[in-house]
Amino acid sequence: MIMIMSPCLNDLFHDCPSIIAHAGEYLFHSGDQVASMYLVESGQIDLVRVSPSGTRLILNRANAGAILAEASAYSPIYHCDGQASTKATLLRLPVADFLDRLHASAPLTRAWAAQLARTLQKSRMQSEIRTLKTVAERLDAWLVDNPALPPKGQLQDLAHILGVSREALYRELAKRR
Repeated sequence: MIMIMSPCLNDLFHDCPSIIAHAGEYLFHSGDQVASMYLVESGQIDLVRVSPSGTRLILNRANAGAILAEASAYSPIYHCDGQASTKATLLRLPVADFLDRLHASAPLTRAWAAQLARTLQKSRMQSEIRTLKTVAERLDAWLVDNPALPPKGQLQDLAHILGVSREALYRELAKRR
């Protein structure tokens, strides 16, 4: 999921240290105490939750320009894992400083509220997609907001987003060809 951030929200991180996360590396785990907020400069970070049966669900995909795990700004602990799916560069800001900077500026507060609203809308759509019964219905609903399929090597990630097995997704795509 590509997120376009208002440039003023990026300003929150103007003097922050940069960190590198390698593909497969975790920034945090579900249950960890929230200490920092992150702005993705490059690469991709997935917010992942694993079901009791072991199914890996991608809750969100943060790319360049996205603030990672927005809701964590208001929570004492993370409710999912943050894992780099590619090598990524991020800026890190202590959560208390993030909130102080945010609340010191009315324009930043408004931009943050608008960003949270867009994130909520996208999350609701993703949740609704997962209630659909067939792979075809889920794929059609996903394609409404995403006019092109991901590259071939990333189709299994789309299966995670849709909440279906990759084999089921591949069968559906084969029918459509």
